Amino acid sequence: MDCKTKIKELREMTGMNRKDFCNFFNIPYRTVTEWELDNRHAPEYVLRLLEYYIRNEGLIKSPTEQKHAGERSSSHEKTN
Repeated sequence: MDCKTKIKELREMTGMNRKDFCNFFNIPYRTVTEWELDNRHAPEYVLRLLEYYIRNEGLIKSPTEQKHAGERSSSHEKTN
């Protein structure tokens, strides 16, 4: 599996958006963006470590949780 596909798969497994994923793992946003756009490639060991950590720390969300993770709540919107 190529880097682009793998990093996106790992991020989606957690149910996190790109910003939250970067903050959680302390990876620069631009770096993950470049990986997902296939402009740069993460070292294989980084992908393996991310997968290991996600699986062993119980960060995998169910498909239902993943689907709702990208939705925004209306609490941040202005009310008139």
